[in-house]
Amino acid sequence: MRLMRASEIIKRPVVTMRGEDIAQVKDIVYSARGGAIGGFTLAGRGMFAGPMKLGLTWQAVVALGADAVMISDESALEATSVIFDAAASGRAGGDVLGSQVLTDSGVSLGVVVDVIVAVGETVGGQCDVVGYEIEASEALGTKGTKLLIPLPDTIAASPEHLMVPASAKDFVSHDLAGFGAAVLAFRAQLKGAI
Repeated sequence: MRLMRASEIIKRPVVTMRGEDIAQVKDIVYSARGGAIGGFTLAGRGMFAGPMKLGLTWQAVVALGADAVMISDESALEATSVIFDAAASGRAGGDVLGSQVLTDSGVSLGVVVDVIVAVGETVGGQCDVVGYEIEASEALGTKGTKLLIPLPDTIAASPEHLMVPASAKDFVSHDLAGFGAAVLAFRAQLKGAI
């Protein structure tokens, strides 16, 4: 499992197995169920290129690397409406940037500034949202600093607030290097409490 910030994926080139540079990631479309990446909307390449009417479902991605999103060929692209339909499944998610993270006991932990995703190592594997990068509140003792907070497998959200168990604050991290272990420990602790 490799962790990355969602902001690092935006503007990443989309290339075919032949090495053709055909687009770039414009936006990430999250699945309404479970917090996985459902796909991407795309933009053309070049200074004056705008949004494309085609997108990419996560299932069509061969690899998400440090430098590019790889697909087999241009036939992997689909109409953006297909991307949104595949991700929606009932309720559409929304943009969580700027949302306040609250514990289930009502304590504000901070405001979301980025989304942390875990990319599976196998082709076609999941790409799940596992945490948020937040600008910390006073409740975490480091007001204004950026911290990573793990998420449970499912999360309650509204357009303004995201709810996490109060114990999430015990698993915050300052960098991605140790964050994967924090996510696993947090989720294991939640399963033991049930």
